[in-house]
Amino acid sequence: MSQHRRRAPAKKVRHGQALAAGAVAVTIGLGVGVGLWASGGESPADSAGSRAGTSAAAPSPSPTRSYPLSQAPRTIPAVRSHTPARGPGWRPASGERVVVGDPGLADEGRLIAGELGLAYGGEKNDARPGDVRLALSGGGGNAESYTMTVRDGRVTISGPAEAGVFYGTRTLKQEVHAGGTAPEGVVKDEPAKPRRGLMLDIARKPYPADWIEDRVRELGDLKYNELGLHFSDDQGFRIQSDTHPEIVSPTHLTKAQVKRIVDLAAARHITVVPEIDSPGHLGAVLAAHPELQLRNAQGVPTRGAIDISKDASGALLDDLLDEYAGLFPGASWHLGADEYQALTASSPSTAYPQLAAAARAAYGSGATVSDLTTGWLNDRAATVRAHDRTPRAWNDGFLRGTSVQAAKEIEVAYWTGKEIGARQPAEYLGAGRKVINYNDEYLYYVLGEPLTFVYPTGQRIYEQWTPRVLRGTQAVPARYDGQILGGSLAVWGDRPNAQTPEQVAAGIRMPLRATVQKLWDPRTPALSWTEFRALAGKLG
Repeated sequence: MSQHRRRAPAKKVRHGQALAAGAVAVTIGLGVGVGLWASGGESPADSAGSRAGTSAAAPSPSPTRSYPLSQAPRTIPAVRSHTPARGPGWRPASGERVVVGDPGLADEGRLIAGELGLAYGGEKNDARPGDVRLALSGGGGNAESYTMTVRDGRVTISGPAEAGVFYGTRTLKQEVHAGGTAPEGVVKDEPAKPRRGLMLDIARKPYPADWIEDRVRELGDLKYNELGLHFSDDQGFRIQSDTHPEIVSPTHLTKAQVKRIVDLAAARHITVVPEIDSPGHLGAVLAAHPELQLRNAQGVPTRGAIDISKDASGALLDDLLDEYAGLFPGASWHLGADEYQALTASSPSTAYPQLAAAARAAYGSGATVSDLTTGWLNDRAATVRAHDRTPRAWNDGFLRGTSVQAAKEIEVAYWTGKEIGARQPAEYLGAGRKVINYNDEYLYYVLGEPLTFVYPTGQRIYEQWTPRVLRGTQAVPARYDGQILGGSLAVWGDRPNAQTPEQVAAGIRMPLRATVQKLWDPRTPALSWTEFRALAGKLG
């Protein structure tokens, strides 16, 4: 995925706009001795009890003052719609509580209560001044959508599913952190793209479990919903295995540690997507199974490549896929499938006669090594489908000119336009495939910047990239937008010691924020890059 040489990125665009005044809505009259009437019809007692730092004995609001229309909240990603209203808004105060209308929202309720210093009141039907109420709205619609209403000194967050309600609590948290107050009015919000991810190469650079957990918390607050773990490569196999302990590297995550990561992610509506890359990039596995190493006609081993003509090779991979299906319960599974070195030979059938013979035996006299490789991908896809997982593979695993076609349900993880038999993204899309954007021009954070890779910047993503920009800097036609499921920033460990985990976290901070802005809201951002960066600093 990060091996090919590519051109340097386009020249960065810079904006010099100053941070616009009034970027964060400020509510007047809060925290002072003079009370103000809200326009939402609340009683004097309710109004007094809902203001930060006031008590029921605070002075009654003055009917001679009124509030200006509220401004839209400033969050990352930006909310899609805000209907302004006149009123004081809402801010957390001691003694106020979070209540839920459904027991399934208890985790979301406890989390936001703890983050805002409120009491968790559990499942309640009553409504008090100052309450934050979480509720399921019933009916259909986007499961990640939500409505947040700030009115009469209360906040109500509702959505058709728990995920949307959770995202509403992230908006509320950001509003409070940005300006202390959630502005009066109604937010209606939902993501443009259903896949919003960060992928970590923990095979070449192992990260501590608590560092990964910190990234899960960060992703949750930004409304991401996928964390990819590439945990097998030539340099290491980094998760405990019970079926094949011989392949596991000394530095690895235990299954207990992974379960904690998966459970934390699930609580934040994030799916952890595992990746065991094959039939290439299996060097760590093959170190323990040299009998399965691919060798050419002269007997020379091929780096990282497993011999896919051997039944034992498929059995080993299927053992691992079956084993980890119990550890990773999410709906998606990444099969890799890129950079199988047998295919780089000028004549794969001559260089690897055993592969050519196996292809003919399986698929007929005219079959090629590429056919056999595609068959390998389909067989592994069948293994994960048996666990009700949707498979995905890197775009260079979809080979051109084969009689055997990759299974239709395998999603394309598009990262490069420089693969063998390079094809434009429209070729995948025109065939009806669903695509996830990992564009190496913008979204590849490759440690040490090998070859021509450079660290991506939030500004470049924010100002130039969209989910339709799959290859290089050019967007595919708008008619394909619905097939592009989303995108993912990818952190690769090619030179693992180039940065510490702390430096990686700092380096991807703004790229993460810029990427999710573009995945959540398809419109041109309302803020300049200078304003967006300042907002990110304010939100933490």
